[in-house]
Amino acid sequence: MSIASLKSNKIPATLIPGDGIGPEIVDAVIQVLEALGAPFDWDLQQGGMAGIASGGDPLPQATLDSIRRNKLALKGPLTTPVGGGFRSVNVRLREEFQLYANLRPAHTLVPGGRFDNIDLILVRENLEGLYVAFEHYIPIGDDPHAVAISSGVNTRDGARRIVRYAFEHAIKLGRKKVTLVHKANVLKALTGVFLETGKQVAKEYEGRIECDDRIVDACAMQLVLNPWQFDVIVTTNLFGDILSDLIAGLVGGLGAAPGANIGEKAAIFEAVHGSAPDIAGKGLANPTALLLAAGLMLDHVGLTDHARHLRNAIDAVLNQEKVRTGDLGGTASTSDFAKAVAQRVSSGV
Repeated sequence: MSIASLKSNKIPATLIPGDGIGPEIVDAVIQVLEALGAPFDWDLQQGGMAGIASGGDPLPQATLDSIRRNKLALKGPLTTPVGGGFRSVNVRLREEFQLYANLRPAHTLVPGGRFDNIDLILVRENLEGLYVAFEHYIPIGDDPHAVAISSGVNTRDGARRIVRYAFEHAIKLGRKKVTLVHKANVLKALTGVFLETGKQVAKEYEGRIECDDRIVDACAMQLVLNPWQFDVIVTTNLFGDILSDLIAGLVGGLGAAPGANIGEKAAIFEAVHGSAPDIAGKGLANPTALLLAAGLMLDHVGLTDHARHLRNAIDAVLNQEKVRTGDLGGTASTSDFAKAVAQRVSSGV
């Protein structure tokens, strides 16, 4: 078989190494995916500080064009410069490609911690709520920022779309319950429309999957007291941002937290953590979150056996071989961990 024909069987995808530890963990993921059969044909693009260095924009047009063409991307953490008028790169990506669903699973990777046997999925609405950032100041006297005002926007269509996505995803994975999280007792319009619409959608799934709801502050407390009562959580943008980090804390932190941003025209997969410039280049970064994001990406394109094989290899390396990076109590470097997972994948675990 020729190189051209081999390449034609691969799935085109955009690869954005990102900033700080991004290039290191992306290299680790590529090494593991190559051991898995290299299912993607990567189009390398820049973003974040690397995008500014190459073209003066943290989200260059070439990167946008590549994602639009491939409809699929894997990215390392991107830094948005402080000041200079640059908006969040991640928010821009979500808006540009209407990536309305943010998928944040949390599974126990290393047993024996404060919380064990965690298996949760959080589905966050990605485009509405307070993240629309309709903000302004009202000056009083000599203080131009005396009053700050921000408006949130939730739509019935947006609520219907994200709740239906959560139910369909739950059914696809054989889950038992979806919990609607809101603050409709106080924000009666902004999150009331989400709760009301969510309950309407839930009726379409009666008899197939259970549905309940929680006020967000009560949900946060209950996630700490008894996280095992939850299965799939679906919520609005700001609440999802906060609760997804809380849930990551149940399984060891953001180093174990993959994310997927899903829309009708594109999907972007990422590690949720930041660029950690303080440890960049030192071989200390944990690539697990981005490896798990690559697993979500494999699931998304229908390569579920590859995804399962990848997750099994990660589990074996962490819990049988005990190869772990410093944040998980080990001494392995980024490349040590990647090599161990790649070897497990190659050996057919």
